[in-house]
Amino acid sequence: MPVGDALQVPAEPPFGDGLQAPAEPPVGDGLPVPAEPPGRELLRDKTVVITAAAGTGIGCAVARRCMAEGARVLISDIHERRLGETADALAEEFGMRPATALCNVTEEGEVQGLLDVAVAEMGHVDVMINNAGLGGTANLVDMTDEQWHAVLDVTLNGTMRATRAALRHMMPRRSGVIVNNASVMGWRAQPGQCHYAAAKAGVMALTRCAAMEAAGAGVRVNCVAPSLAMHPFLAKVSSQEFLDDLVSLEAFDRAAEPWEVANVMVFLASDYSTYMTGEVVSVSSQHP
Repeated sequence: MPVGDALQVPAEPPFGDGLQAPAEPPVGDGLPVPAEPPGRELLRDKTVVITAAAGTGIGCAVARRCMAEGARVLISDIHERRLGETADALAEEFGMRPATALCNVTEEGEVQGLLDVAVAEMGHVDVMINNAGLGGTANLVDMTDEQWHAVLDVTLNGTMRATRAALRHMMPRRSGVIVNNASVMGWRAQPGQCHYAAAKAGVMALTRCAAMEAAGAGVRVNCVAPSLAMHPFLAKVSSQEFLDDLVSLEAFDRAAEPWEVANVMVFLASDYSTYMTGEVVSVSSQHP
């Protein structure tokens, strides 16, 4: 029942109608990738904005999962051609083309412009998913200021700009959810990753503090911390030896599929997580 004159208890989400759980995957040597589950309308009638959603990584996967769950989606990226190709692929799969907007998260004007386009296209924003990030490998003694700033400006500052813009839209409406993409590197030490690990640890701290500021307005802010999600672009820019070393750390002896990370982001965006805010959810076996 509602408490006081502040935030009301949200309605309990409905049970599915006759939906069966997907069959459990076989367990054996190598642990095969389980089947991707069907959509269950967890985001029915929600409007969702996703940054860095072009291509084959987590951003595109979460766009697919949001559309499969009934959301209206706007995808954003800095790469115009890849953004268009991603939108076309989603349109072919779902029969509806998502809205698109170019956005460089290192530019404040473009981030605000992204929210303006989203409001113009969809009326309001229920969910903001901040996926933009930049990696790299360099030992600190060899790292230049430019390398440090490039990673921090996209990964941490870009998440801050997008979170800030979303809060300015959501808090007056007293409704909304923000889901940020962090990494187990925010907890874990690895050579050559000082800039990336610092940025992702910053995303975790940003998430926790922003959540406390927004809680009184009924806005939730959480983030996921994946370990290794395999997709073609990562395979293209990484050596097989490096990827094999990362896979060896995983309990299931394989990398995650991007949709496995996206599913957790959808959960955090949905009404099934209404009592969670300021949380960092590890999508891996790598929490220390």
